[in-house]
Amino acid sequence: MTAQADTWLPLSPAERAVALEVLTRGPLSRSELARRRGLSAGSLTRLTKPLIESGLLVEAPTGSTARTEARQGRPSQPLDVVAESRAFAGFKITEDTVYGVVTTLRSDVVACRDVPLPGRDPEQVVAAVGALTDGFARDFPSLCGLGIGLGGRAQDRCVVDESAFLGWRDVPLGRLVRRRTGLPTVVDNDVSALVEAESWFGAGRDLDRFAVLTIGAGLGYGLVSGGRRVETAEDGLGVGRFWIVDPHGPLTPDGARGSAISLLTIPSIRYQVRAATGEDATYEQILARAAEGDPLPARVIGEAARALGTLVAQIANFAAPQKILLAGEGVGLVDVAGPAIEDAVRANRHPRADPVDLETKVSDFHDWARGAAVLAIQVLVLGPGGPRSGR
Repeated sequence: MTAQADTWLPLSPAERAVALEVLTRGPLSRSELARRRGLSAGSLTRLTKPLIESGLLVEAPTGSTARTEARQGRPSQPLDVVAESRAFAGFKITEDTVYGVVTTLRSDVVACRDVPLPGRDPEQVVAAVGALTDGFARDFPSLCGLGIGLGGRAQDRCVVDESAFLGWRDVPLGRLVRRRTGLPTVVDNDVSALVEAESWFGAGRDLDRFAVLTIGAGLGYGLVSGGRRVETAEDGLGVGRFWIVDPHGPLTPDGARGSAISLLTIPSIRYQVRAATGEDATYEQILARAAEGDPLPARVIGEAARALGTLVAQIANFAAPQKILLAGEGVGLVDVAGPAIEDAVRANRHPRADPVDLETKVSDFHDWARGAAVLAIQVLVLGPGGPRSGR
């Protein structure tokens, strides 16, 4: 496979900003686009003319979007991108499976496929990703880039510095996959990828300050400030091990006593129930028994709920986000113990503080793979630096 992605470069910064506005928020009428970018009608015409002539932007049918404004005289057609003009592959790598999706330019998922991993050696993972990419490329000839998300830390969006669950250190995964597929490849921490996807196309769109908290096999946190994800040296390192929520809380194999990891993650919740009962119950079974009033599962889930509410309150207190998105495989906790979570949030906030805008999203591994695809979209739109190049 030798396909190469074209890019939106070179564009002037002003042209790219206009095109990105339409991509992430369109279709947009010209008046709305001018308002959002602070441009005069003449300046907008000057910037959009070459974008339309090149085919990057198109005039969408009038009435195709709620954003189209009623106008006197001849109606103005909203501007849009052709989302289906390019396809992107995204992959989420777990301990035993590679989950893959194909998305449009606007990150809408149009295909999902998964393959089991026979092992965790880099060669086996690259082979699995390559096989999925081959199939995607046959079905989607416009495939022009791919992104990979995994639990761990990546350097330069190419080298996996450390991934505990894969047992990797300093694996040049991006280079290996690009050599196998011929496609531009970007690799990053899976939570970072999810934050980028929600900031561009999801719950955080249009927000200046936005936080994501994920609970599942692990615990993840990401923050957007000024419209950009805040990057830190701790990304992908599992900082929840050091967030002490209750110093007298449970001691589990992963995380310090009473840490967010020991209280909230699915493995830790299952461990607590197994240690007390000897039964290896699934997370879903534990939630169901807690909802039915079974004392031991109810106690464990109650502690997890209070821990979650405390974490949400702390994020709201210190980061002051306009919204907090709670995502991951573990958010079923909210359905079972929502009132306890709300009580803990209120108990840890100033009485006059604004209510926390908490949104929940049940995420499966294909959602995480979609986040990785957004990394590839960002490379196309912003260049190899991705979101570091500016939004």
